[in-house]
This record gives sequence, structure tokens and C-alpha cells, in this order.
Amino acid sequence: MLSTADALATLLGAAVQIDGTETLPTLDAINRVLAADVISPLDVPPMNTSAMDGYAVRVAELSQGERRLPISQRIPAGHAPQPLAEGTAARIFTGATVPPGADAIVMQEQTEPAGDEVAILHTPKAGEWITQQGADIRKGATILPAGTRLTPQALGLAASVGCANLEVVRRVKVAVFFTGDELTMPGEPLKPGAIYNSNRFTLTGLLQKLGCEVTDFGIVPDRLDATRQTLREAAQAHDLILTCGGVSVGEEDHVKPAVEAEGRLSMWQIAMKPGKPLAFGAIRRASPKGKGVAAEGAGASGAANETFFIGLPGNPVSTFVTFLLFVRPFLLRLAGGRTVTPRALSLRADFTQQKGDRRNEFLRARVNAAGGLDLFPNQSSAVLTSTVWGDGLIDNPPNHAISAGETVRFIPFSELLN
Repeated sequence: MLSTADALATLLGAAVQIDGTETLPTLDAINRVLAADVISPLDVPPMNTSAMDGYAVRVAELSQGERRLPISQRIPAGHAPQPLAEGTAARIFTGATVPPGADAIVMQEQTEPAGDEVAILHTPKAGEWITQQGADIRKGATILPAGTRLTPQALGLAASVGCANLEVVRRVKVAVFFTGDELTMPGEPLKPGAIYNSNRFTLTGLLQKLGCEVTDFGIVPDRLDATRQTLREAAQAHDLILTCGGVSVGEEDHVKPAVEAEGRLSMWQIAMKPGKPLAFGAIRRASPKGKGVAAEGAGASGAANETFFIGLPGNPVSTFVTFLLFVRPFLLRLAGGRTVTPRALSLRADFTQQKGDRRNEFLRARVNAAGGLDLFPNQSSAVLTSTVWGDGLIDNPPNHAISAGETVRFIPFSELLN
């Protein structure tokens, strides 16, 4: 069986950034990936500003013993000041431009104003409470490199240098479908032997959270011809086809032979729990005449006339975990993202697991009030409750028993679900 690291490396090695960009208003670019560097056209701040409400002064004049100064001007933020007249102080407010000639700010708590004069009770050092021009950003600096996934603070940073619009990679186009005659949609009565299709909701939500453009082909009948037809349709204008279940070797598992007939397939047994089986490959794209020509608007794959395919295991927790660990970084790489793997924390286990598994386990756990980790009592791949109860996954190496008090590797869902 492949290790999780080797499986991920293979997936990321195959991922090629999709073609196509668009220009969006900065306000609308949340979670999108930059297609070009953002270079600052100006210094931030663009002038020396006051970091406090107070009085702008000349330090040399205060050092000579003068403590009561006439107030020569009032400078709110957003107003251009006059040069500071000799022997005076200027009333100034936080964020306002420091007047030429002033070299320090005395905060108002260290003064005693009286009418048109102010008594200065503190001798400042040169530069005190002045934010220098360019203290945050220098003109010409690259503040956000291409490949940055845009967080709210990144949008604020772009706006701080005047960027009204940003060039971003277009959305990754993902087709999803689900196989199994036992699957029923919520709102419909359950027939004997049927189950509600939770994976459809989980996967669609995960894809939308990543900003993908999702086409849902729904539940496909358990027939080879229907599965092949859906694959052909899905390949036409998508970057990735994503399915769950149906990739085993049973008589009713039609996804594997359908993918092999319509493209190419690698089936992996990954040494992980939950989620051992994973299928990766590609489906041929065809022109309307069946000439094997890539559909216009389709993105990158292993070849110009292919759409990537990933088949996930069908158990709900297996689907969820394998998406987070493999599909998420794959999609981020397709979108041109620079950082695609999650950061992990070293936290204390407040439980004991006396026997390790021969596979790399990903255990659902949550952080307790003492800062340690509690383990969900049922780690079955069918227990979706554990993914809602938990804060993340413990990445437990093969054959490793966990003792209470030891440090374990914990990947928070906050790293995996953004």
C-alpha cells in the first residue's frame, strides 16, 4: 500500500495550474487565488502620521525649557497641515499628517491645554509617536505574490495600496456524481435497504467552500452504460470529475470499468484509516463530433484532451477525510495556490489508545478546556457524527499506541476547511 505522503506527492505532481484568469473587484475576490503579483504603487503610509491624539512639537524647543506653547493649528486626519510655526505646538489627531518642522508627538495625556495654549509636561524623543512614511509598505514592494489565496486581511492589504481590482485564476470547474441504487435524497421516503445520500451534501459543501464551480450530476443508476455516459458529459467542460463509491471490484461497482473504458485509471490502496481505496486518473474529452478534441473552457490535465478523475471511498467519514487530505490540496494546486498543505499542531493527548493500527490513522478528536485532546469514542468510518463533534484529525503513525500525556500531531479542521 502507498503511504499517505507518497499518494499526495503523486497527486500534486500530476496537478497543473488551470488556464484562464479574470479580473474581479477586490471586494469580491475573497478565497480566490492571485494570478499576478500585487506590487505597491506607493508608500504606506504615504506620509508621516501621528500615532496618537496629542500635540506636534519640535523637540529642540522643549529641550530649551519652553513648556507652554501657543497652539498654531488643528490637524484632523485627512487634512493637509501647514508647516509648524516656530515656538508653537499643533493640535493633532491619530492618523493625521505630521506638519513639516515637527519631529515628535506628545500624547494628550501628557499635556495641559488652556485656551489657545498648551502646557507640555513631557520631553519627547525625536520621532516619538510618529509613524514614518513607508513604515508598513515601500513603493515597488511585492505585497502579495501570485499564488496567494486571498484572505480578508489580504484583501485589506491590497486595498491599502489602492487596488480596486485584482487578477485571479478562474474558478476550478468540478463535476460530481454519486453511484448506488441504495442512495435516496432527503425528503424522499426510505425504501428497504436504502440510505440517505449524505456524501452529496458533504462534497458539494466542501467544494463550494474552496470556491469551486460545481456541476452536480446527481445520483447515477448502477449501470455501466449510465456511468460511462455521465463521465463523457462531465469531461467536456470541467477540470476534475469527483465521485465517491463504486470503485471496488464488485459486480455492482461500475465506476472502475467505466473510467477504464473512457480514459485511464490508477487504483491505489493507501495505508490510511479511514479511507484506504482511492482512484486517480483522467477521462478523455471529445468534441461534439467525437474527434477527441478538448472542449473549449476546460482546464489542465495530464494531457490537453483529458479531464482529471478522482474516485473517493463511499463511507461518509472516509469520503470526508480523503477529500481533506488529497482532493483539497489537489484543487488548490490546480488553482495555482502556493500553499496547499495544512499546518499541524503538537498537542497533548488526554486519552490512551492501547493498540495502534498497521495503517496511518486519522483520528477525530477535539481540544478540551485544558488544552489537551479528547478522542471521539467511535472511530468507525461510518460515524459522521465524529466529524461534527471533532476539531480536527490526529495524524497517528502506523503501529503506534497513544499514551495519555504524550504529544501527538494534530491537524485542525480550521486548516483543512478553508
